[in-house]
Amino acid sequence: MKKNYSRNIPSEWQPMARVFAALGDTHRQRILLLFERGERLNVGQIAEVSTLARSTVSHHLKILHEAGVLASEKIGKEVWFWINRAWLEQTLGNVLDYVRTHC
Repeated sequence: MKKNYSRNIPSEWQPMARVFAALGDTHRQRILLLFERGERLNVGQIAEVSTLARSTVSHHLKILHEAGVLASEKIGKEVWFWINRAWLEQTLGNVLDYVRTHC
């Protein structure tokens, strides 16, 4: 048993909790799966094809954005979101590196 992680997790793992919490919700998973490679979507486009109200979609987008899963840019009055691929690759890569070297 590795007792050195019983109280503190490695610093590179700390942001992962937010990513996994964000991805742990099926509504947010479905939102993420709407994106085509390299595509940018706004709240209206996502709400249009979702069973959720626009305000609920906005809430889920905020959680995904705060976790780093989505990046965004405001253009005029509209906020455009896209998958933050680099962040996800880095974050999930930390998990894979650990599994490959310690399990």
